[in-house]
Amino acid sequence: MDAARARKLADRIQQVVAEMLERRIKDPRLGFVTVTDARVTPDLSDATVYYTVFGSEAERADTAAALESAKGVIRSEVGRQTGLRHTPGLTFVHDPLPDNARHMNDLFALARAKDEEIARQAEGAQFAGEADPYRFEEDLAAEAAEAAGVAEAAGVAEGAGEEEPTGQAGRPVR
Repeated sequence: MDAARARKLADRIQQVVAEMLERRIKDPRLGFVTVTDARVTPDLSDATVYYTVFGSEAERADTAAALESAKGVIRSEVGRQTGLRHTPGLTFVHDPLPDNARHMNDLFALARAKDEEIARQAEGAQFAGEADPYRFEEDLAAEAAEAAGVAEAAGVAEGAGEEEPTGQAGRPVR
């Protein structure tokens, strides 16, 4: 089947289920439910509806039981509003995304706290060596000039004015 058609049907199912839960399903076990997503198989035979519940684990379990008991009414309304010959079977699945997001936020807060602690410890700290231990081109040029100056001074002291005959490329002839 066409993936675009399945996606459009999934969007429509999500809307119908959300409206049904808001207006027509009056089960007292139903908590504060949000329909987050719906997915339909490519052959349009099954639909999975993802939902979240605001509250405790007991409220989640009660909501899951209420959704399971209202599945037939919701499915018949989905069939009526979509106009399909064969209405897809519905499966309700608790969406762990908000729980995962909350866990990630907790981890980010912990990382921020650790970074602040490290920053407090580093405030009065001093470098073990130089502040900037990397070598730059200016430093290399200065070191090369210094080394050349030291080599010239050593050569003058050794030779004391004597020049050696040089050959090709300024190399001494032996």
